[in-house]
Amino acid sequence: MSGGSRGIGRAVALRLAQAGVAVVVNYLTDESGAEESLRGVEGAGSEGLSVRADVSKLEEADALVRRTLEVFGRLDILVCNAGVWVGASAESLEEKVWDRTLDINLKGTWALCRAAIPFLKRQGWGRIIALSSTAGQRGEANYSNYAASKGGQIAFVKSLAVELGEHGITVNAVAPGWVDTEMTAHVFEDVGQRKEIEEAIPVRRVASADDIALPVLFLCSDWARHITGEVLNVNGGSVLCG
Repeated sequence: MSGGSRGIGRAVALRLAQAGVAVVVNYLTDESGAEESLRGVEGAGSEGLSVRADVSKLEEADALVRRTLEVFGRLDILVCNAGVWVGASAESLEEKVWDRTLDINLKGTWALCRAAIPFLKRQGWGRIIALSSTAGQRGEANYSNYAASKGGQIAFVKSLAVELGEHGITVNAVAPGWVDTEMTAHVFEDVGQRKEIEEAIPVRRVASADDIALPVLFLCSDWARHITGEVLNVNGGSVLCG
């Protein structure tokens, strides 16, 4: 899985490990965080491996998949979680911020899928889960770059679901709303702003990383074997999509 060194990625890694899945923890810069995730995986009784790779670069995404196959011999589940959330108003957004956001969030999802799909097809079974966002469904002011990347993920997931269904591969997205992780810590430092956010969520609380990891685990399981091309909304009722 990409982006496994902290937050949602670490929570997903731990839940998969508890289910008996061997987990590859991908990271870009946070090696110590990845090692902490790996210790959690091994502590849950599963095998694990941490691999540095910039998934926005096709050759590194390929290398990540090859390393997985070298160590474990197969690849069953691909969780595309690597992402950045940096924004500005549309007229002041820097080109480098736009490019980095689309490269990591959207191109990184494509690159990993492109690398993994031939092996999943050969096995005749697989699960692909992309971590999207409510921003990709309704937009997000001052984060148009992020919203565009996550909306692109959703369209990509739906396309892949149709493309890969006959090969025994399901492809779905999980779309969180507000989640209490390192990525959003600067927002929740403001107690007043956190209270305002919580009051706008029908269940009156911000999700934990584990609140997102559990639905990911569900989509990886046989309980979800007839679900593909779907966006599973995990937002406490803050965005209701028909």
